[in-house]
Amino acid sequence: MSKAKDKHKHEAAEKSQKRSQRDAAHSAANGNAALDAPTTKLTSVFYEEELKRLQFELVRLQYWVKERGQRIVIIFEGRDAAGKGGMIKRVTEPLNPRGVRLVALGKPSDTEQTQWYFQRYVEHLPSAGEIVIFDRSWYNRAGIEHVMGFCSDDDYWEFMRACPEFERLLVGAGIHLIKYWLSVSDEEQERRFQERAGNPAKLWKLSPMDLLSRERWVEYSKAKDTMLEYCDIEQARWYQIEADHKRRAHLNCIRHLLSLFSYQDVMPKPLKLKSRPPADEEYIRPPHEAHLIVPDYYAGEATT
Repeated sequence: MSKAKDKHKHEAAEKSQKRSQRDAAHSAANGNAALDAPTTKLTSVFYEEELKRLQFELVRLQYWVKERGQRIVIIFEGRDAAGKGGMIKRVTEPLNPRGVRLVALGKPSDTEQTQWYFQRYVEHLPSAGEIVIFDRSWYNRAGIEHVMGFCSDDDYWEFMRACPEFERLLVGAGIHLIKYWLSVSDEEQERRFQERAGNPAKLWKLSPMDLLSRERWVEYSKAKDTMLEYCDIEQARWYQIEADHKRRAHLNCIRHLLSLFSYQDVMPKPLKLKSRPPADEEYIRPPHEAHLIVPDYYAGEATT
């Protein structure tokens, strides 16, 4: 087993060198704007207006996906409290729910544990015209399962070997595979944990696994590094989003996502509705008192 690990480490070193060279070339071509980005918080007015603009573009993108029969898979991964839920909400809220699916799988069943590891994820892949978003994905094995000891070393290293090949098959089959890692600092994660712990309405967000993750920050960091060495492949790159500032992260993610597609405007033209048919003079509606009406609790409140 030690020889296998040494082989994997040697391969990881080679992959790291190649990825560093590739990223250096990418940075030289595109500048280092991300490194120089300001850290000030966005105003509510600017954020809401820009979010509205970008979400409108998401709707345009979805029309194009349906029209051209495209298949898109978007993976969101990251540390606990990195903001995956809020990010996914901003992406999905303007879209037609019939064309976008959110997949957030729980613990595998006894039967699923005997299957090929990727099997339960394959059945959720998109059909033509669909967008599928994974709130955590097959990368559970590279992160939480490995750090928490839920899988063996053999299973872990087999995943590292098989995952790039699996993803190349998906891309080769015509699926757009987009992978986002939400990066949050140690200090910001702790602040969010403390906020959840002190708010009974948010305690459900703080699972026992989240509490364990606080104690294993370094282990998770090492697991992420290894995952990138093996699985940041040319056909399906890992895109990291700095997520300490949630509003900035939301806008950066959506804008980047849109930039990955050369979509055309195939949105339908606005409709001009015809006049409604005349009322049926013979129809008499039941009296208002015949129905069980929910009280207007806010009838006396000011409406401005």
